[in-house]
Amino acid sequence: VQLQASGGGLVQAGGSLRLSCAASGRTFSSYGLGWFRQAPGKEREFVAGITWSGDRTHSADSVKGRFTISRDNAKNTVYLQMNFLKPEDTAVYYCAADRHSFSIRISTEPAEYEYWGQGTQVTVSS
Repeated sequence: VQLQASGGGLVQAGGSLRLSCAASGRTFSSYGLGWFRQAPGKEREFVAGITWSGDRTHSADSVKGRFTISRDNAKNTVYLQMNFLKPEDTAVYYCAADRHSFSIRISTEPAEYEYWGQGTQVTVSS
């Protein structure tokens, strides 16, 4: 699976962005997907994840109620809708695919994800 993230940019606090991550490969729909982010000088952190079927999602407490993850298996794409953005959301955002197919778990650990996109920069100004 190869992943290509897009949709980042510069936005004012309180604004919205929608990130997209397009995947290639026939088995996209077999894998859980996640969004992570990494700010300068900080470790990569889990943002949101979705199961391979799309029936369950899980978000980090810091973004719960503001960010929504979704997927369209017909388009081989996963999305991250980000609303009410804050300056502390500034980071490079990465999409990733779980190393285990058909998993019912949504892992929050980067080590559980095998395939990674190249990252897209999100900058939120105050």
